[in-house]
Amino acid sequence: MQKKTIRCGFVGSGFAAAFHYRALQHVVSAKVEVAGVYSADKAGMESFAKERGIPTFDSLDALIDAADVLHVCTPPVTHAPIAIQILNKGKNAIVEKPFTGYFGDGSEDFCGDTFDREVGLKAALQSCAQVLEAEKHSAGKIFYAENWVYAPPVQKEREIIEKTGAQILWINGEQSHSGSHSLAYGQWKLSGGGSLIGKGCHPLTAALYLKGVEGRTRLGRAIRPVAVSARTHAMTRMDGFVDKGYLKTTYKDTEDFALIHVVFEDGTVADLIANELSLGGTNNWIRVNANNHRTLCNMSHNNTMQTFTPEASIYDDVYVVEKIETKAGWSEIAPDEGWYLGYQHELEAFYKAVAEDAFVESNSQLASDTIATIYAGYLSAQRGGAEVAITNL
Repeated sequence: MQKKTIRCGFVGSGFAAAFHYRALQHVVSAKVEVAGVYSADKAGMESFAKERGIPTFDSLDALIDAADVLHVCTPPVTHAPIAIQILNKGKNAIVEKPFTGYFGDGSEDFCGDTFDREVGLKAALQSCAQVLEAEKHSAGKIFYAENWVYAPPVQKEREIIEKTGAQILWINGEQSHSGSHSLAYGQWKLSGGGSLIGKGCHPLTAALYLKGVEGRTRLGRAIRPVAVSARTHAMTRMDGFVDKGYLKTTYKDTEDFALIHVVFEDGTVADLIANELSLGGTNNWIRVNANNHRTLCNMSHNNTMQTFTPEASIYDDVYVVEKIETKAGWSEIAPDEGWYLGYQHELEAFYKAVAEDAFVESNSQLASDTIATIYAGYLSAQRGGAEVAITNL
């Protein structure tokens, strides 16, 4: 059977675009042709295109016209307007996380520490609603690029839930490491928040997804979140913080620690942690406690390959694992980090969905539920951890 040819384009030319392009090489369900790239960063666009031998475009409209699927790999503040522009032309949008959010009031002196979180929640929900409305009237679809959904351990847990009819009672999970290298990450007006949205979105979306799987299996519909309690803190910005130089300290008005408790409509719960305070590489895991099994989905660290070197300089040209502070001593090396984290599987699923007009696991409803939960969480944190109802669009 001849594979369907799908043309794709990259919106953005930075870190996310680079790992999307790498993952794209593993798509086998369709024949993918790269139409080219458009980026507001002209120098970055030229470099990205030259390295990969692909064309550049002078405008986003021109790239959309030339492609069937657009990879939205731009700063978070631009995700919603770009996705709507793509949908309005009847094309498909693969949207990086966070799906959308609240990025301030546009004022020069906007501060993420002081704005009313209720304003942020309303604006984030409105942005989600605008994207969902555009999708409703479009021939195109939203594909939410949450790689944790497609990580092999999470997909194996999906199979267990579906085949055993499990009821999930409690989920807990974490993403943490020593902080982001990006200076934009610590500014609310550019990132839409700190650890809760930047890292917490991963275990949160996985938890929402797995409860959705359970609901569709047992009840014929997703089980969705209804309430959240949260606390956030800015540890590295405290006056008493003692900086030893290992943790990133460039955050201007965002939190570096977040803890949320999510209640689902069936009364079950999830507890999730996100922070920039953890040395030793990235912690990516989620644990499912069900009425007939318990599973740990551990994306990192993995002991598939372990290596020791007495001097870090010996491994100067060797990639070990994300966010490790030193390569000296023992390391749990990642032979194929993208595989463990689901990047390759994610794009294979999206292109298969386009080629076959099939259901996609990580869709706009899951994306909007994640944003609704996160910003309700920010409001809860402002209220000292009081429970806040979640508005499901």
